[in-house]
Amino acid sequence: MPISIKKCFPHILILLGFVIISLAYFSPVLQGKSIFQSDIVHYIGMSKQQKDFKQATGEETYWTNSAFGGMPTYQLGAQYPNNYIKKLDLALRFLPRPADYLFLYFIGFYILLLVLKVDLKLAALGALAFGFSTYLIIILGVGHNSKAHAIAYMPLVLSGILLTFRKHYIIGFLLTTLALALELVANHPQMTYYLMLLVLVLGIAYIIDAYKKQELPHYFKSVGILVFAVVLAVGLNATGFLATQEYAKESTRGQSELTINPDGSPKEVTSGLDRDYITEYSYGILETFNLFIPRFMGGGSHEDVGKDSESYQFFLKQGVPPLEAREYAKQTPTYWGDQTIVEAPAYIGAVVIFLFVFALFLVKGRLKWWLVGGSLMSLILSYGDSQPFKFITDFFIDYVPLYNKFRAVSSIQVILELCIPVLAIFGLVRLFNDFNKDEEKLKALKFTIIITAGLAVVFLLFKSSLFNFVGGSDGYYRQNFGQQFMDALIADRKTFFTEDTLRTLVLVLLSAGTIYLFLKKKLSETKVIMAFAVLIVIDLVGVDRRYVNNDDFVPSIKMNKPYQATEVDKAIMQDPEHFRVYDLVSRAPAKASYFYNSLTGYHAAKLKRYNELYDFYISKNNINVLNMLNTKYIIAEDEEGNPFPYTNPDANGNAWFVENIKLVNSANEEILALDSLDTKKEAVMMAENGYASFLKDDIMIDTTATITVEVYEPNYIKYKSKSAVDGFAVFSEIYYKEGWNAYVDGQLTPYSRVNYVLRGMNVPAGEHVIEFKFEPEVVKTGSRIALASSIIFVLLLIGGLFYNFKNTD
Repeated sequence: MPISIKKCFPHILILLGFVIISLAYFSPVLQGKSIFQSDIVHYIGMSKQQKDFKQATGEETYWTNSAFGGMPTYQLGAQYPNNYIKKLDLALRFLPRPADYLFLYFIGFYILLLVLKVDLKLAALGALAFGFSTYLIIILGVGHNSKAHAIAYMPLVLSGILLTFRKHYIIGFLLTTLALALELVANHPQMTYYLMLLVLVLGIAYIIDAYKKQELPHYFKSVGILVFAVVLAVGLNATGFLATQEYAKESTRGQSELTINPDGSPKEVTSGLDRDYITEYSYGILETFNLFIPRFMGGGSHEDVGKDSESYQFFLKQGVPPLEAREYAKQTPTYWGDQTIVEAPAYIGAVVIFLFVFALFLVKGRLKWWLVGGSLMSLILSYGDSQPFKFITDFFIDYVPLYNKFRAVSSIQVILELCIPVLAIFGLVRLFNDFNKDEEKLKALKFTIIITAGLAVVFLLFKSSLFNFVGGSDGYYRQNFGQQFMDALIADRKTFFTEDTLRTLVLVLLSAGTIYLFLKKKLSETKVIMAFAVLIVIDLVGVDRRYVNNDDFVPSIKMNKPYQATEVDKAIMQDPEHFRVYDLVSRAPAKASYFYNSLTGYHAAKLKRYNELYDFYISKNNINVLNMLNTKYIIAEDEEGNPFPYTNPDANGNAWFVENIKLVNSANEEILALDSLDTKKEAVMMAENGYASFLKDDIMIDTTATITVEVYEPNYIKYKSKSAVDGFAVFSEIYYKEGWNAYVDGQLTPYSRVNYVLRGMNVPAGEHVIEFKFEPEVVKTGSRIALASSIIFVLLLIGGLFYNFKNTD
C-alpha cells in the first residue's frame, strides 16, 4: 500500500519544527559563526598534517608525524574507502554544527517513542526533553562531538531492537542494522559500549517476560536476527572497527608490559587503563540531586556569582578595583563536590524527574523495568570509587569484558539521561488513557508531590544542618585567600542552592497543578501537552543557556585556523630539515602539532609505549631521550618569561649507525636502559622480539657512513645509505608493526623495535635506497568487507521493503 502523504504530513511538520528549534538554539550559525569548542581546537591541531597532505596529494594518510612522535590517524578522522554508511551519516547531519547534533538528538528520540506507540505529540515532547538535557548540550559546548554523535543514534538502535522483539522482524532487522552502523560511524566506543550494557538490561527484562508468556522461541529468534544485524552493521564499518581494534592493543587502552612506575614503585598490572585513571571522574553520591536541582552542588567548577554576591563584595573590601573584582566573580569556585573538573551539572530537569516519578506509580511491565534497571545501573556505575558502591565498580573493572578500557565513569549517566525521559513520557501516556483509573492517578500524583516537592522543601528548611557546602579543593582557597573568602564563598554556594531548589519546587508544583487540572477535567489533553512543552523548554533551556549560549560563538576563522604562528614558530618553520619540536611553553597541547612534528599533542588514546616513554623521560626533559627522538628545537622561556627556540645541537638526526646493541629480557630493562644509554652509539633491544637472530656478533663501523633523508612524508620516508661495511641503523621514527613496511632497494626487509619506541634494521654495505611505507593491511581488508557488506545490506533492504509492502493491505 502506498505511503499516505496525509499521514506523513504531521511527521514532516514535526521534523521541520526540530530543524527550526535546533537552529534557533544555536542561532549564531545562521550568521556564519562557529561555536568555540576546546576539544575541536585540539583536534584541528592534531589533524592538520593529514588534512594538508590530502589537500596537496588527494591521498589519505593513515599516519601522522605531527603528534607524540608519530601515530596512526585512525582516531583522528581518517576516511576509509567504501565507507558508504559515513556518507549517509553526513547526509543526515545537514545542518550547521552543532545544530546538526541537536537535530539528531530530537529525531532519534522521536522515532524511539513512535516505535513504542506513543502519540506523535507526546513523542515530540519527549524529544525536546531528551535533546535539551543539560549534559547533552554541554558536551556540544566543549566539543565532545563524537560522544554527542554516538548518543544521538542510541535511541534509533533501541528502536530497531524493540521492533524486532515485537515480531516486526524485517523492519526491525533493517533498522537495527542501519542504526547500529550509524552508531559505529560516530567512532566513540565508550558510548557504544554503554549502549550495549543497556541492551543487556533490556534483554534480561524481555527474556523474563518471554518466559512468563511462554514465548522463548520468539525471543531467541529475535536475538538471532539481532546478532545478524550486529554482524552486518560491523561489516559496514569494518575498516574503522578493525583499525580501532588493532590500534587499541598498542594504545594506552591496551595492556602494558611494564611492571614498574617511573618512580620505580610496582605498577598495577592491568589489561586496560589504570584503576585510578578509570575512576578519576567519579560521580559523588550527593551529586545525584543535581539531576533534579541544577546547582545543588554549586553548578560547574567555576560560575559567575554576579555583583550581588558575597564573593564580589569580599574582593571590593580587599581593595580590588571593581572591574577586576567582577572578573574574579565570574570565575568563583562554586562547585563543592569531589570531582576534579565539572563543566556543568548533569541536569535532567525538575519537570522530567517529576513525570518520571509519577510514571513509576502508573507504568507496569517490562518497559518500566528495563528503563528503571538501566537508570539504576547507569547511576550506580557512575559513582565509580564513591562508597558504598565502589565494590561494584571494582567488579566491573576486574571481570566485565572491556569495561577497563574506558575512563570518566560518570559519563555512563548518558544511559539514565535516555531512560528517564522515556518513562517520563509514559507517565503522560498513562495519564491520558483509561489503563489506570482516576483514583489511581490521583494517588500517584499525591505520592509524586510528596516525594519531589517534599524533598525540595526539606532541602530548603534544613540545608544548613544537612550540608556544610565545603568542597574537596577548598583547602587551596582557604590557604591562598583566607577564611573570610571561604565564608563569602560558602554564602554564595548557599544562595545558588536556595535559588535553584526554589526553582525546582515551583516547577514541580506547576507540573503537579497541570496534571491535577486535567484530572479535574479543567484542561484538555492538548493543553496539558502544550503546558508541559512550555515547562520543559523553560526548565531545560533556562539551565542550558547558563553554560552554552551565543557568547560561545566566534567568527568561523577562529575555529578553522585556531592557532596563529608566533615569531618563534615562524623561525622554526624556516628550517628545511626534518626534525621534532618539544614545546614547553604553550598551554595549548596541540598547538605544536599544528605547525610541525611535535613530541606532544592531545589525544585520549596515545600509543602506549610512547606514553610510557613520555612519563619516564620526556616529561623530565631527559636530553638523552630527546636526542634519539631527533628533537632539534625545544621551545622554552628566557629569564624574562619570553618564549624562545632553543636549538639542540646534539639531536641524533633522522637515522644513524650504532656500534653496539644491548639485548635485554624485559620491557622494564629496556626502558630503564635508556637512562644511561649513549643512543648515538648504542641501541637497546628485547632479546625475544625475533629480530635478535638477524644480528651479528660484532657490528662493524664505518666512521664515514651516512644515512640521509630524500623524501619525508607522513606515510612514506625514503633514505639513502652509504657504508663500506654492513651495519645496524636506528631511525628516529616511532615503531608501529601493523602497517609500516621497510624496503631496501625495493625488496621487503625485516626491521625491529629498538630503544623502546624506535625502528632499527641491518643495512648492507654499499649504497642503498631504504624506504619505509605505511601500508596498513587492516585498511585494505576492512574496505573489502565494507564493500561486500554494503552490497548485502542494499539487497536485503530492497528485498525486505518489497516483501513488507507486498504483504501490507
